[in-house]
Amino acid sequence: MPVPANGIGPPEECVRLRSLLFVPGDRPDQMQKALGAEADALILDLEDSVTPQSKGQARVNVASFLQRDSRPLPLFVRINSIRSGLMNEDLAAILDARPDGLVLPKAEGAESIVELGLRLSASGRPAPLILPIATETPAAIFRLGEYSGVADRLMGLTWGAEDLSVAVGAASARQAGGFTAPYEMVRALTLFAAHAAQVAAIETVYPAFRDHAGLAQYAARGARDGFSGMMAIHPSQVKIINTAFTPSAELVERARRIVAEFGQHPDAGVLSIDGEMVDAPHLKQAQRVLAQSEAADAIVR
Repeated sequence: MPVPANGIGPPEECVRLRSLLFVPGDRPDQMQKALGAEADALILDLEDSVTPQSKGQARVNVASFLQRDSRPLPLFVRINSIRSGLMNEDLAAILDARPDGLVLPKAEGAESIVELGLRLSASGRPAPLILPIATETPAAIFRLGEYSGVADRLMGLTWGAEDLSVAVGAASARQAGGFTAPYEMVRALTLFAAHAAQVAAIETVYPAFRDHAGLAQYAARGARDGFSGMMAIHPSQVKIINTAFTPSAELVERARRIVAEFGQHPDAGVLSIDGEMVDAPHLKQAQRVLAQSEAADAIVR
């Protein structure tokens, strides 16, 4: 299982995480069921999907699940935020069970990653890589550019609109077909921050889990725009997301042709393929598509 490489490094060099499925930490039955959903990774949740009175039992459940005999896929844990006062209890409960990564909610730039790193170091246990949810407070938006400085500690970068819209008193972050203008901006900034840091850009969730047609459009848009994967809140969303973030056969075939043509003409700066002029950026994108296709093929179920 290629856990250490998942979502790390430049997109063309990493094994990608297309789908990351959230599972409530207080529902061990759902954790077991989620293993069959064909997600590329699970996020065992100790934060928003777990009530305060259930968090203690959720920690026990998550630690037990992490200690299973085998892991057919990476298992991440969303811990509580730095300011919640609950993080240290989360870490004490789960680190011995060696989660493959930590999802950090309400992250605010490099300072949050450094602070979590200090707590991990103080525990004396191996430090997992971190996936920050990087846009859940107004202050966080102004620190997105800092993640390049802590990229070696990250497995990717993702975003969320719900907590942010609540924080600013917005009636909603969403409208038909997408987000309102402020949250489209936040989405774009997260995408560029992830690529600037050369880590995986992970699209946020699609809450209407019964709207499969809408999800397919939303996920396809994320893949088109440059996200490499997406978080899911329901097992029924996983196959749709995996399809969207796996290059189509037609796209892969064209990428192979571009790479082959440049291989045959290594001194050419520009070539004509199917009546279209292609140059170095097209070659780089073709190489990226082939790497994405090979990564998807390599995922072991």
